[in-house]
Amino acid sequence: MILVNTDFITGRNLHTLGLVKGSVVQSKHVGKDIMAGFKTLVGGEIKGYTEMMNEARNIATGRMVGEAQQMGADGIINLRYVSAEIMQGCAEVIAYGTAVKFI
Repeated sequence: MILVNTDFITGRNLHTLGLVKGSVVQSKHVGKDIMAGFKTLVGGEIKGYTEMMNEARNIATGRMVGEAQQMGADGIINLRYVSAEIMQGCAEVIAYGTAVKFI
C-alpha cells in the first residue's frame, strides 16, 4: 500500500475509490500522567506523550489502510492526520485520505 500526502503518485494513473479513515482515542496510565505534570515544571520533551501520540498515529494509520484494502485500493493519496485532546492525557488521532486504484 502506497501512502502519500500529495494528490498524485508519480508515474501512476489513478482511479479514485473514495475517502478512507482510521481513528483511535489513546491515553497513558495515571503514573505517566503524573510524571508529565512534573515535567511541565522544568520543561522539555514529555516522552510518555510523544510515545502515546506515535502509537496512536500508527494505530489510526493501520485502521485507515485496512479500510482501503477492503475497497481493493493500491494506495492512499492526500493522507492527513488530525489530533484533538479529549481530556487531559487522552487524545484522539484521525488518519484520513483518498483510496485509489492503479489503472
